[in-house]
Formats: sequence, C-alpha cells, structure tokens
Amino acid sequence: MIICKMMEYRRLYIYALIASCLFATADVCGQDKAKVFDKPKFSGYVIGQYQYNDQSGAESNSFNLRMIRLSIDGRILGDFAYKVQGQINGSTSTLGESPRVVDAFIEWQKLSFLKIKAGQFKRPFTFENPMHPIDQGFMGYSQNVSKLAGFNDRVGEHASNGRDIGVQLQGDVFKTASGRALLHYQVGVFNGQGINTKDVDNQKDVIGGLWVMPVQGLRIGAFGWTGSYARKGSDGIKSLDKNRYAISGEYVFDDWTFRSEYIHSTGYGFASVYNQASDLKVDDVNVDAGNKADGFYALAIAPVIKKKLHVKARYDLYRPQAEWGTSKTFYELGIDYVFVKNLQVNLEYAFVNDRSLAKHNYSMIDTQLSFRF
Repeated sequence: MIICKMMEYRRLYIYALIASCLFATADVCGQDKAKVFDKPKFSGYVIGQYQYNDQSGAESNSFNLRMIRLSIDGRILGDFAYKVQGQINGSTSTLGESPRVVDAFIEWQKLSFLKIKAGQFKRPFTFENPMHPIDQGFMGYSQNVSKLAGFNDRVGEHASNGRDIGVQLQGDVFKTASGRALLHYQVGVFNGQGINTKDVDNQKDVIGGLWVMPVQGLRIGAFGWTGSYARKGSDGIKSLDKNRYAISGEYVFDDWTFRSEYIHSTGYGFASVYNQASDLKVDDVNVDAGNKADGFYALAIAPVIKKKLHVKARYDLYRPQAEWGTSKTFYELGIDYVFVKNLQVNLEYAFVNDRSLAKHNYSMIDTQLSFRF
C-alpha cells in the first residue's frame, strides 16, 4: 500500500513537471510564443531526527524521518504564482500521517497592497505558523501554535500542518520612501476542517491578522479567528465553536532573532482525533478537557559565527485547560551549525515539566539533520 502511494505521488510530480515545461515553451493560440508558464521550480527538503526521551513509563530512543516534502512552484502570465507541495513520508494508516498533498494554491500578486490567494495553504494565524520547519529554529513548532493553529489541533482535527482550504486577501501598505511597508494585513475564509477535507456544517472560519513594522526587522501584530469544527454523527451534524486570538512580536536583525506569541482559545473539542476511515461518526465531545486553552512562548537565537553557528533558547508553555494545574512547559537550550548553504544540524536539550503527569519532570534530547534542494 505504501509503495503504491509513493509511486502515485511520483507520477503526479513527473506529470506536473513535464506539463509545466511544455507550457513554458509552447505557442499559445498562434501568438508569438507568448510565455504563459514560466519555467517551474522543483524543490524539496528532508529532516532526519534522533530523539531521546526519559519520561517515566514512556521512555523512547529512536531515529526518525521527521519530514520529507517535494514541491513544484512557478508563475503563470507573470502575475500569478502557484505552488503544489506534497509530504511523502509517513504511514498510510490515517489521513494525517499518510503521504498527502500539503499545499495546492495560486495567488494573484500584481499589486503589493492587494494579493488574492485561493486553494489549500497556511492559515493566516500567528507569525510562527507560516514559517518553514527548518527556519522556525527549534525541534518543533511551539506548543500553542501546534495545538491552536491547526497542526495537531485540540478540537480533534486531523494533523493539517496549520493549513486549510479557502480564499485569502493580503497586502502591504503605507510604504516608506525606501519602499519598506509599515503595515501588513491578511484575512481569509476557510472550510474549518483542515487539509484535503470538504466543509461539513456549511459554516466558514474567518481568520485575519494585522501587524505594524515601525523599524526594519520589527513586527508587532494581532490575529483573530472565529469559526467551527464539525463532524457528522449518528444524530446529524455536530459543530463546535472556535474563537481564538493571538498577540505576536518579532525582531530579526544582524542574524539575531527574538520572537514571542500568546494564543488564547475558547471552544470545546471532540474526544478523538478525526480519522477518515473510521471516525466519521465519532462525535463525542471532550467536556472534561474544558472549553478554554492558552499558551505562550518566547525565544532567542544568537549568532556565534554569523550565518554559520547559533546558540538558542526557548520557553514554551501550553495550558490545555487555561489552568496552571494542566500546564506543560518546555525549557529548551540548543545549538545549530550550517555546514554549507541548505545543509545544517541542530542539537537541543529540553527539560519538561508536565503537571498532568504523576511524575512531572523529564528530559529530552533532540538532534536533527536537514537539507534542502
């Protein structure tokens, strides 16, 4: 089954690549070889991982392929940018873990103050969510982003990597004489069900963000999200409200990075994670988990050798019931080294305090080797 899926994805990429190359050079309706499609770019990345965990009763010590992704992107008629990206590692047991389409969108980019994107792509919520997994800087996205921006969401949505299907407007306005924008906005309408999934309750999520950039490298922003997540149960459709906001700040200068975000969520979740094959009618609500959650992180990345060697630290807190008695906190220290462009290694130590466990404290060591092409 896995081999068949891999062959299917490989065929799709080959077909798309051949078609794009042909369009780039073919005559168009008798015109003088008008260039409809620019030459497409084929790219990807691999993240290999070794992780040690000494949590009592759940000890682990394993190598892992954290992520393998391949993508094709390019332009149509100069003003339209497109991207198709798939994740090809994982099992075929569930919708969230199997090889799958991650991104599939097109965006009209003629005007810098008004861009229109349609398809499947990152939800416009938080600074960290849209970041590349390698550029994000640590062994994984922060807990609040993972649980409250659609990665492994507390509502029970299948793993969606912070993405959904919809339409978005965004743009940069109030530019300085040098061309640097002082204000950015983005707002989108989405199904609310995660990747590769149709709407269930015919209601839509509305997500938006606004940030100011008063000096080069500094962003201060706020985000809002209102909508629902739904399933078809034995007694009809059941919808659970999602109402969230985030406050974000980031300062990047001279190879230094400082970033911090707080997220608050109101709304219940389902008791199980959605599985396309068997959980279509599993709609029990996890009342015991409560209807509030929040989280906060703050991080710093400092160069030892600029663009080559960095030390880093992150405080990462998540409260699944917005109460200290349920909090889980990571205290992380790490280092990364860039061998050459697009090849780097990361090493981290994390001390974890999880108050939901009988033995609250444990340690983790994470090493990741990543490359892009």
